Amino acid sequence: MARKIIIIADPGIDGAFAIAMALHDPTLECLGLAATAGNVPAEQATRNIQILVDQIDPPRRPRFGAAPPVEYDRDGTNLHGPNGLGGLSFLSAHLHHVHPSDKLILDLVRQYPKEITIIALGPLTALASALDRDAELPSLVDRLVCVGGTWREPGNASAAAEFHFYCDPVAARQVLHCGAPITLLPLDATRKLLFSPTDLLDLPVADSPTCNFLRLLVPFGIGATSSLYGIEGFHLKDVLGIVAVTLPEALTLRPTVVDVETRGQLTRGMSVMDVRWGCTAKPNVDLAVGVDVQAVRDYMERILRRTAR
Repeated sequence: MARKIIIIADPGIDGAFAIAMALHDPTLECLGLAATAGNVPAEQATRNIQILVDQIDPPRRPRFGAAPPVEYDRDGTNLHGPNGLGGLSFLSAHLHHVHPSDKLILDLVRQYPKEITIIALGPLTALASALDRDAELPSLVDRLVCVGGTWREPGNASAAAEFHFYCDPVAARQVLHCGAPITLLPLDATRKLLFSPTDLLDLPVADSPTCNFLRLLVPFGIGATSSLYGIEGFHLKDVLGIVAVTLPEALTLRPTVVDVETRGQLTRGMSVMDVRWGCTAKPNVDLAVGVDVQAVRDYMERILRRTAR
């Protein structure tokens, strides 16, 4: 039986790859795509999830959730393009009366109690809002998978903080302490998914609409990664959020106590991992400390080959 999932996303380039994996993987049933601001503003994030589904054209279309109208003081447009999708324009029908993301999450979790894994690929504002609206949510989900935080690696939004946690550290802290089973995928793990320009431009199916769409996005990301970081290629960090559900054996997990700094002038959004010997606090997350990168690559190729006409 397919695993039921909800994806919360601020779709940029790596988010597009992750959503494509989820929508074509027969072991997953993506019930909902809940938009959140992050890489792009809220309205653009909502538009992007609609564009992705239109371009990918999956066998089954998920329900959409509109991003909460929040503004962060950072975005990812310098890496993902002014619209998050490589700066390219795509036609997409404008959907009216889309439920807010937090309501979508609650509606689906109530419909399928204890069956849904929520995969958060962006800031945790929408998920925290859902927790505010329904205190029973942690007991109704199967698991939360969160792409966010950093363990030993430096941050990518500041010296101390990963982008998703930096955008809304209060929401990140609330989610990590909500009591649900949580898999946390920090930068230490997601940065291992660095793909070369050849990998990204030579996707395995030549005539696949999904592969053709993804190929259009990556040149901007490759150029931006080289310019901003001096790195050749592009990190498909969000794909690891899908892998955590579909290929959990590719991850090495460690039960860990994790908290988030919410107010520090220099450390806002910093994830604090308590790995002291003899620490008596109960771990609140399963932290990804290792990744079988080849297994992830093989998984991606296998799913992308399913997109052939």
